[in-house]
Amino acid sequence: MNKKITLGLALSLVAIASAVTFILTSFFTLQSFNKKIVDVNEKSKKYNALNTLDAYVRDNYYGDINENDLTNGILKGYVAGVGDNYSRYLTEDEFKDEVARDNGEQIGLGLTISEDPSGYIRIVSVLPDSPAEDEGIKPDDIIVRVEGLDVIEAGFQESANAMSGSEGASVNMTIRRNGVDRDYTFVRRSIEIKSVSGEMLNGYYGYIRITAFRKNTPEQFLEVLGRLTSNGAKALIFDLRDNGGGLTGALEECLDPLLPEGVMATAEYKDGHTETLIYSDESMIDLPIIILVNENTASSAEMFAACLRDFHGAKLIGVKTYGKAVMQQSAGFSNGGAIVLTVAVCKTAKSETYNGIGLIPDVIIENSTDSETDEQYNAAVAAAASAVAEAAA
Repeated sequence: MNKKITLGLALSLVAIASAVTFILTSFFTLQSFNKKIVDVNEKSKKYNALNTLDAYVRDNYYGDINENDLTNGILKGYVAGVGDNYSRYLTEDEFKDEVARDNGEQIGLGLTISEDPSGYIRIVSVLPDSPAEDEGIKPDDIIVRVEGLDVIEAGFQESANAMSGSEGASVNMTIRRNGVDRDYTFVRRSIEIKSVSGEMLNGYYGYIRITAFRKNTPEQFLEVLGRLTSNGAKALIFDLRDNGGGLTGALEECLDPLLPEGVMATAEYKDGHTETLIYSDESMIDLPIIILVNENTASSAEMFAACLRDFHGAKLIGVKTYGKAVMQQSAGFSNGGAIVLTVAVCKTAKSETYNGIGLIPDVIIENSTDSETDEQYNAAVAAAASAVAEAAA
């Protein structure tokens, strides 16, 4: 039976619906307004406190203020106040260095240094194809002066800082070898960093060490991987010890030839939406995989190990990893600086996130500080041999 609604009833229903809509809209609008008022009041307190501090410092500080340094300090302090260990503000020079490092380059002289017992600076190593190598600098050479500063008088850190600067900048140093001092002028330039190396072990196992995941890491990785598999590697050992991570794009390219097809890892953002972080195509190297990890294996290096364990059955050997499964995003500022901000938490598509927890190895082995023997490495080789023997049985 069809029911009819009178005109009066219809008008009443429309009025009620309009009233409910108005009330709900007003409620949510008021909530939003109140939140904005709170935000404005909070921001006002911050800015007033900063203005008060700025006025006091300018009225009373006995010295000159570098406005650029002051601005950078304020921005660094703001990001530090967020309380996140991985978020930070970078000055223009720091951002340039960060971009170069992400690209697999180092802007500098190509020196690794340490403080010498004499108080001077000892050169630990020299990078190939670097300004330092071009001038014939050798490990164990001693830096005694930097930009006119006596290293002992200025101290290690101030002297090391004097060696830094932008690409193309010159650095004057006095370097001592066998008791003889010689003056040098170096020009800082971009140097390609090698993050992947590899070799055959015992004629059967491909050993690949990855120190970071940079933009040029996949090219190096695929070259080493291809060379070792072509030479007949029957198992692969990946050494990720002391690898602090790097770019997720580089990580994905390195994992792709090792994993089956599908989504390997995802990232969850503040608003709750999830995005694919690691995807692999159908091509896959089907060899036993052993992975060396330690307490300094972090971020993308941990994800490399986690994905291979979850989707390839790789065995982890060493000690518990660092436990960083959050992703940072960089955004540049008009002043040339940039913020690096944590924006998402990551996990494999099979396991829960290891953020703040770390990955527990399948075989836990600690290297003794009293011995030069690398027990973790030896255990990895033994595990590779066992896996190859099992596959052949």
